Parts: sequence; structure tokens; C-alpha cells
Amino acid sequence: MGRYIDDILQPGEKVLYSTNAHWVFFGPAILLWILAAVLLAVSGMAVVAGPLMLVCLALAGVVGIVAVYKTVTAWFHRWTTETDVTNFRVVHKTGFISRKTFEMSLDKVESVDVIQSIMGRLFDYGDVTIMGVGEGKETITTIASPLAFRNSITAR
Repeated sequence: MGRYIDDILQPGEKVLYSTNAHWVFFGPAILLWILAAVLLAVSGMAVVAGPLMLVCLALAGVVGIVAVYKTVTAWFHRWTTETDVTNFRVVHKTGFISRKTFEMSLDKVESVDVIQSIMGRLFDYGDVTIMGVGEGKETITTIASPLAFRNSITAR
């Protein structure tokens, strides 16, 4: 399966910039993996095999299963999300079987707003809202390098 943008390029159209969902989507999974490891370590510190050890092992197993689920869903989201700027338009695609796309001609872009939290500034991610003339607005959430993305749209 190829990239969506490669399938929809028009004659003479070139991809100028590509970005993706930021790795911060893996944050909850990372925290759950840490919690599972801590619970496993606590169960290993129990001097005698008793109820505390069994509870910690059971909790570590449950948290580990949830961590696997969160890891897979975050990976799948990053894998199925594409955000590109071509010399003609902005294209954003999410989804695999059920697909949602947003396309706007660069000539119709009125403004591009970037919203970054403190963590977003530190780790270089944020939300980008694209306002179009007569086409409404679209917000693309938690993308990597939102300022470079904005600059690729506004600089011509």
C-alpha cells in the first residue's frame, strides 16, 4: 500500500512538505509500560510469595495488556495519518478502511494558525488551523513541526 498523496497527485504537482502525527501519541502507552514495569518490580521485591505479590503481578499483567493496546492504536494512528503540502494544495488524510480527507487549494488559504502548549513547544508539536476563503476551516491536531508546516503553506 502506497502513500495516499502519491495516488492523488495531479500532472505537474509536486510534494513540497510532508509531516505526520507527532510521536507524543505514544505518551499514554509509554506511561502504562512504566507503570507495568514498576508493578512487576514491586512484585519481585516481595520477600515471600503472598497476596501482595499476586496482586502486583495481576495488576502488572492487566496494565501490560492495556499498554499493548495503546501502543498498537497509537502506531496505527501515525501509520494511517498523512499531512502534505504540494505546490497546488494542502492535503490531510486519516483512517485506513474508513478514510477522512481534507484538501484545500493554496489559492484559497486565508490564514494558518498554530497553537502550541508549553510541552508542544518543547517537543515540537501542535495544532494547526487552516482557514479558507469560502471553504470554512479545518484543524489538524498534534502534528510534528507545526511551524515548518505553516511556513510551507504561507511561503510561496
